[in-house]
Amino acid sequence: MYNFIMSQFFVQNSEIISRLFLALVLGMLIGMERLFIHKEAGMKTHALVSLGSALFVIASEMIILKYADIGGFDPTRIASQIIVGIGFLGAGSIMLDGSRLRGLTTASGLWVTAGIGMAAGFGFSSLACIATALVLFVLIIVNMLEKPIKKISEHTEI
Repeated sequence: MYNFIMSQFFVQNSEIISRLFLALVLGMLIGMERLFIHKEAGMKTHALVSLGSALFVIASEMIILKYADIGGFDPTRIASQIIVGIGFLGAGSIMLDGSRLRGLTTASGLWVTAGIGMAAGFGFSSLACIATALVLFVLIIVNMLEKPIKKISEHTEI
């Protein structure tokens, strides 16, 4: 009986589970890169930001379905508040170290990870996967391209 109930649960909620799982995995991928290069926000942080964003989006869709006859509910309102909330989280990761700002990439990574979670939450799997690939491209490939430019600029006087 228990196995039947559990299988019914997963069948009935398979779309929600797949959306949340996709958001979690894509957030973890971005966080893995950040962890690999010893940055402040790693796998857990990025996974939770992405998962939380997907959760809020799915919840807003469910509210629309439950209260469709009342009207006035707009899932984009919750999505816009996710963006604002993540802005505060990202701002907390930016620190002034002497004359240099640190944590800007971490903050922008958290911000875009929230967007990926929102895309997964709305069921836009392709968009979420493509965005994740592009984020990883920036964090890995562009970082490798940036290193020699930084070395040159450190030795050049203006």
